[in-house]
Amino acid sequence: MYDVIILGAGAAGLMCAIRAGQRGRRVLVLDHAPRAGAKILISGGGRCNFTNTGVQAERFLSDNPDFCRGALARYTPDDFVSLVRRHSIGFHEKTLGQLFCDGSARQIVAMLLAECSAAGVELRLGHRVVDATRADAFFVQTDHGDVAAACLVLATGGLSIPKLGASGLAYRLAERFGLRLTEIRPGLVPLCFDGDLLELMRPLAGVSVDCEVGVGRAAFAEAVLFTHRGLSGPAVLQVSSYWRQGPIRLDLLVGVDAAAFLLARKRSRPRAALGSVLGERLPGRLASALAGAAEATRLADVPDRTLRAVAARLSGWQVRPSGTEGYAKAEVTCGGVDTRDLSSRTMAANAVPGLFVIGEAVDVTGWLGGYNFQWAWASGWCAGEAV
Repeated sequence: MYDVIILGAGAAGLMCAIRAGQRGRRVLVLDHAPRAGAKILISGGGRCNFTNTGVQAERFLSDNPDFCRGALARYTPDDFVSLVRRHSIGFHEKTLGQLFCDGSARQIVAMLLAECSAAGVELRLGHRVVDATRADAFFVQTDHGDVAAACLVLATGGLSIPKLGASGLAYRLAERFGLRLTEIRPGLVPLCFDGDLLELMRPLAGVSVDCEVGVGRAAFAEAVLFTHRGLSGPAVLQVSSYWRQGPIRLDLLVGVDAAAFLLARKRSRPRAALGSVLGERLPGRLASALAGAAEATRLADVPDRTLRAVAARLSGWQVRPSGTEGYAKAEVTCGGVDTRDLSSRTMAANAVPGLFVIGEAVDVTGWLGGYNFQWAWASGWCAGEAV
């Protein structure tokens, strides 16, 4: 019999275990994976983008946008950075507030496991959860036997990256205990295209360009990468969390009046080919593809109205994705356990005493760049304070 059983030895689960153990609770962490922190280990190219200095509630998606405010205020990026510093882990800011380890993501996992050990947390890996029920306590059935606790924390994440063991267990158990789910879909995921657009993009695979990608009111100015299936790169991954259907827009010349640029070049360099002029601002293969049949045409021979049409495409190219690359390539899962059924202060289920849901399993999804790790730390810490 334990005080608390935490299902999932990822970022949120380990943080919850640390805080609960520090408070004197008898804590058991169960995970079917052979090692802890699998997603931490592969994050940030193996260097773990463990938080972001620009964390604010407006940079998280949820059916209830205000839900995350309490947890993010109670456990901040500065709190986690202090923990990293105490373990003498070197780190740096890469861009846009993103903090990475100087060395390896293994340092973050080692730090969390050391904190768990110091707090007396029991960790059992390679234990598959078969079922969980509740009577006077929570009973968890595993392939290694049954355990029980007064509190149960669901911290097994979402459906993203199934090769690391994502299973949707948290969703199934949440529904078993009467909690509602919002729409669940892949987030921070490359977008796919078909038809003529795909034929245009395939030869550009590997080309990267800085541009602004938008859908609705959301827009992100970062790199875009052309792939054999469509578009990826930071700006596209960001927009994918907001995209449902319909077109997205690309501004390939951010901060540049494309029409004024082309018309000025026509006056100053009338003999220059359209493709070569576009190549001043864009990668060569992309410039050739956008110029099309007019690539070798001299600017003097291109009507102004045609140049304005080209400019409109450069500044507001509307492309309609056919879908996403799915959970296999998604960095996170959008949606999850409905926040209406949880306490924003403790992550406890309102109608099920002793049940908590944290991390990616909750309907809170952050931007790319350390935001989702910060949500994991914050929600895990808040639950650890309450169990």
